[in-house]
Amino acid sequence: MDFENVNTHYRMSRRGREGEYHSRFDAEVAAFTDELRSPREFNVIVGGKRLPSRSFFDDASPISSDLLVGRFARGTKEEVAQAVAAADLAYLTWSRTDLSERLGIFAKAADLMERDLFRLAAALTFDNGKDRHEAIAEVDEAIDFIRFYVKAMRDNNGFEQETLQPYHDERPHSLLRPYGVWAVVCPFNFPLAISCGMATGAMITGNTVVAKPASPAPLSVFLLHDILEAAGLPPGVFNVVTGSGSEVGDTLVNHAKVSGIVFTGSKDVGYKLIRESLARFPRPVIAEMGGKNPAIVSQAADLAMAVKGVAQAAFGFSGQKCSACSRVYVHEQVIDVFVEMLAAFAGRYRIGDPRERDTFICPIIHPKAVQDYERYVTMARQDGKVVLGGERRTEGAMALGNYVEPTIITGLPEGHHLVKNEMFLPILCVQSYSDLESAVRNANDVDFGLTAGIYSNLSHEVEYFFDHIEAGVCYANRARSATTGAMVGAQPFGGWKASGSTGKGSGTALYLTQFLRQQSRTIGQR
Repeated sequence: MDFENVNTHYRMSRRGREGEYHSRFDAEVAAFTDELRSPREFNVIVGGKRLPSRSFFDDASPISSDLLVGRFARGTKEEVAQAVAAADLAYLTWSRTDLSERLGIFAKAADLMERDLFRLAAALTFDNGKDRHEAIAEVDEAIDFIRFYVKAMRDNNGFEQETLQPYHDERPHSLLRPYGVWAVVCPFNFPLAISCGMATGAMITGNTVVAKPASPAPLSVFLLHDILEAAGLPPGVFNVVTGSGSEVGDTLVNHAKVSGIVFTGSKDVGYKLIRESLARFPRPVIAEMGGKNPAIVSQAADLAMAVKGVAQAAFGFSGQKCSACSRVYVHEQVIDVFVEMLAAFAGRYRIGDPRERDTFICPIIHPKAVQDYERYVTMARQDGKVVLGGERRTEGAMALGNYVEPTIITGLPEGHHLVKNEMFLPILCVQSYSDLESAVRNANDVDFGLTAGIYSNLSHEVEYFFDHIEAGVCYANRARSATTGAMVGAQPFGGWKASGSTGKGSGTALYLTQFLRQQSRTIGQR
């Protein structure tokens, strides 16, 4: 079976179906708007059952505080224990389920997800504020993860193989076996795609899962559960518990029956999980922990291409991507013209409601993020120069949402907090350099190493960049985006240093092996 990325917008626009692309999304937004008139309650899911809850938290859309996406159960420690017990029980059967049966369930789930693609995208737009292109691309990625992992498991025979035969009377072979119950700790920025990729990686290899959705955007994990259930996934293989990090998250990841943890989120939380994974014996922790991603613009760059690529990477989904470009190093000979061009380009981006077709700068996730944005802008004005943006937007319908302007900062010292630390906001620091070696050295001089890009028409500069940059996902002369947009099966997505705990990227067969442990079996022969 060949694998092909879904790539909905690219495919439909090339076939002259751009109008259908927009009309289908708009129709699902309208349908979802009708549903929100009576917001649903979402209970903890344990062993295929929705447990009644006495306490809920409201999930308000970042689009507007008066848009209630749903009411989600405040999970308890007791419910976490029940979910782990259900997953542990289901593991006994699921881990021994024939590979072809497991793969058939996931193949069907991908088909159901593609059928419901525009509905899922509309839900994402309400839940975490993505514009239509970002939301549809996220559903595409979730489908891609499932189909690619189905193919990888099939192509590798479930990672079972005959090994060398050192003695004539012995028949050895090697196989990779699942661990047991995995805790899946989900992010708010890609609550469907990343959650689906992590959970599928665990389950398709024979493990079972207890997932904790991100509280600012929990809806997609429930929609994923419904799809997997409809595809025939047995009860208890995928359990969902919502709630706080202290009540649900800590209880889950420290449960004695949890055999592995897969997590996407902050460096501080990731490091905490890694330290705590040694409590009894080492447990695998697959942690993706963000980035402080640089782009380099040479004096030999196509500046128009570089401006577009940097702007898309810095301000797409309002900078709320672990791969977002938050630093750009520009050669001193071209920095002034580059900054002028970049400010003009980004200044044309439309800020507003992500349900509207022309919106590019969408709301950020919650009011706390707005406070962080205002604090960072104050720091920038004190120590550098804000050449674009820097304001919260509150006019009209934006008054009830979390809207801020794309912001470009120049003149900060290289050791400044904004240059060295992840912000997860539409803020870009522009730094000057005189020689490529110093640019790469400064680009590397942070804890993170996720993505990076360069623009140069000199082949030796591109080669130097690839050979010396400390990042897991690297691009050169990419107009689409300087640092974002890795595609499943094409660009393995995983970081170096503090950006990742394993050095193996998602969207590859190697990613699946992390959910498995090797066992050698030898049978004597007469």
